[in-house]
Amino acid sequence: MATNEKSLKKQLDYQKRLNSITNKIHLARDTNDILLNLQGEILGLFDADRITVYVVDSSKKEIFSVVKTGTELNEIRVPITGESVAGYCCSLGKLVNISDVSNEDELNGFNPKLEFDKSWDQKTGYNTTQVLAAPVIYNKYLLGVLQLINKKNGNRFTKADESSAMDIAKVLGIAFFKHQRANHESKLTKFDLLLANNIISSEDLKEAMSRARRSKKTVESILLADFQVSRDLILKSLSQFYKVPFISFEKEMPIPHHLLEGLKISYLKNNGFVPVSESGGKVVVAMEDPNYLLARDAIKRLMPGREFRYCVALREDIYGIIAHFFDVKVTEDFTGLGSIEDILGQLQPEYEEEDEEIGGMTEDDGAIVQLVNKTIIDAHNRGASDIHFEPRMGKTPAVIRIRIDGACQLYQTIPHTYKRAVVSRLKIMSDLDISERRLPQDGKISFKKFAPLDIELRVATLPTAGQNEDVVMRILPAGDPILLDQMGMSERNYNAFVDLVTKPYGMMLVVGPTGSGKTTTLHSAMHHINRPETKIWTAEDPVEITQDGLRQVQVMPKIGYDFAAAMRAFLRADPDVIMVGEMRDKETVSMGIEASLTGHLVLSTLHTNSAPETITRLLDMGMDPFNFADALLGVLAQRLARTLCGDCKEKYHPPEKEFESLVRTYDGNFDALGYKYDDDFVLYRAKGCKKCNNRGYRGRTAIHEFLVGTDEIKGLIQDRAKMVDLRQQAIDDGMTTLMQDGIRKVCLGITDLAQVRKVCIR
Repeated sequence: MATNEKSLKKQLDYQKRLNSITNKIHLARDTNDILLNLQGEILGLFDADRITVYVVDSSKKEIFSVVKTGTELNEIRVPITGESVAGYCCSLGKLVNISDVSNEDELNGFNPKLEFDKSWDQKTGYNTTQVLAAPVIYNKYLLGVLQLINKKNGNRFTKADESSAMDIAKVLGIAFFKHQRANHESKLTKFDLLLANNIISSEDLKEAMSRARRSKKTVESILLADFQVSRDLILKSLSQFYKVPFISFEKEMPIPHHLLEGLKISYLKNNGFVPVSESGGKVVVAMEDPNYLLARDAIKRLMPGREFRYCVALREDIYGIIAHFFDVKVTEDFTGLGSIEDILGQLQPEYEEEDEEIGGMTEDDGAIVQLVNKTIIDAHNRGASDIHFEPRMGKTPAVIRIRIDGACQLYQTIPHTYKRAVVSRLKIMSDLDISERRLPQDGKISFKKFAPLDIELRVATLPTAGQNEDVVMRILPAGDPILLDQMGMSERNYNAFVDLVTKPYGMMLVVGPTGSGKTTTLHSAMHHINRPETKIWTAEDPVEITQDGLRQVQVMPKIGYDFAAAMRAFLRADPDVIMVGEMRDKETVSMGIEASLTGHLVLSTLHTNSAPETITRLLDMGMDPFNFADALLGVLAQRLARTLCGDCKEKYHPPEKEFESLVRTYDGNFDALGYKYDDDFVLYRAKGCKKCNNRGYRGRTAIHEFLVGTDEIKGLIQDRAKMVDLRQQAIDDGMTTLMQDGIRKVCLGITDLAQVRKVCIR
């Protein structure tokens, strides 16, 4: 009886593992990525040594490897014929189970021409014996092959293995078909003509898009400048994509004065269009994006009763046409503004005036408007996260500082006579009360209303000494969230974090000081699990990062709509995942624990210094230790450290004392990092170049400390253990401290010890 129960349990466990694999493949957005992550699970299920997944290349009548075990060969390509195991499996769409590929009689039983190419083993030094190959099919279409190699016990793959391989191959068929269709639809780009004619490669296009994001320029301008693609070819590609003619800027273009009446330069630039002529009773309009319906609606409102013919043009050409038509100077960044020096030259300080508002400009004067716009645009182009406007006491000039990579730097000073005009201008842009100078105020700027740059800024005003007001503006991030595998986590932290955020319920916390990237990490996690079948609610203050598919709520504590109230509402709104911007009080934490125990995944942030300290803090807030222990999945503590400039960082061999200091600071098993002091050991230090403004640092990297809610940790929580015991248990479970993760990145040459020490303590 016991033997039967044991056998049944084994079968159920096997089926559960198989179901887990097929479910993960079925739900994956990227089949290749999920297969890479599932290699270990699949091999464990079959007790196999190696796996290869092939995909059909119909143009070459071959199959090629997209996932494989072993690094000896970059890619394997096999003809779809009956002469190889994988090729035979694919050509006939039949499962193949071979106990010994060197047994010619066994191979001939399948096909007289079938043979095993021993050159693969000779190239790699690997010995292939057993092979199980299953065809990947969808609706009778052969899409690839799943191949398993060498049963670890040396026996033939079993009938159960054959059945499981066919189950996995069937799900792969659905996934391959789904992703091939999605890829085909997503690959329709504005630059298909360039790709089809091999003028640029797909890798060139990806690089151009990446450079465009970093430099805040258009992809077209990058292709022109960096990849030497001709303007005509780019325009032809755009014309083909939008199915409209294209227009180029020419200095001899006649100016259509009758079409320009009532039009403003800023409005045309903001919406990316300009009327250029009238032909056949239709107004010809050059547009950066002819499919942009809002711009088309704007054109129709400006010229009611007219008919239009839309054409595509490069942004630079549109700005050039506007400059030509309105006789204005266009700067390199197409803002329509001069240099900051030109703008400041318009500010003539009236030092002889006792009242600093008499003789000064108002918030509506052109120079003040230009100064504010230019400051915001320059800060954004330099990659700043914050802008600080700081009026000083008396007649001392006001200072503007910007924060880049976590460090403030001086941007500009302006005459004291105009400090109130600048503050008033920023308040007007933020829809704040310009008459209220005694109380702090919060607001938001949608900058595209004022200049051709689509960004948002969070604004805070604070009364300061001398009847002054400081203004701090946070430039809110735009674009897609950073992918989790680009967050700089160690392999252990990444695998554990991905495993926990894909759980169906529980509580995950990301902790650290203000500005340590907690919200960014949570949005990356939500981006990873954001699928149509998952309902995600977020409560944030404010909503800084927007994401399609998320239902995001801005809390408003002033009217009683705080985080706790938002969570109560969420629980009635059928959520799968709830993200709370911050757990500030006992009620919010209690509701988060309750929600996680009732089948929801809860993500949130907390202002604590370390992962173990977070647990003691929440227990001190009065959380029930048993419920909290049951709910907790993990705690990720995070810091941001400045990274060495990749263009100028200098390699050096440190003296032994510096190495010993590094080991002492690590305060753990340093040998586990795989570094030892010898002549080959090198570190990197800051040097300075034009790209990093001679500072030696450019960008920031995240440093992590990840406590996983293991059974041992949960037991300590239930016993209300001290933080030192929690910390030691987390380290025993594999946690590296913030300092240790920072030193790992020092050894990798990403940053240096000075930057790690600035953000971490032992």
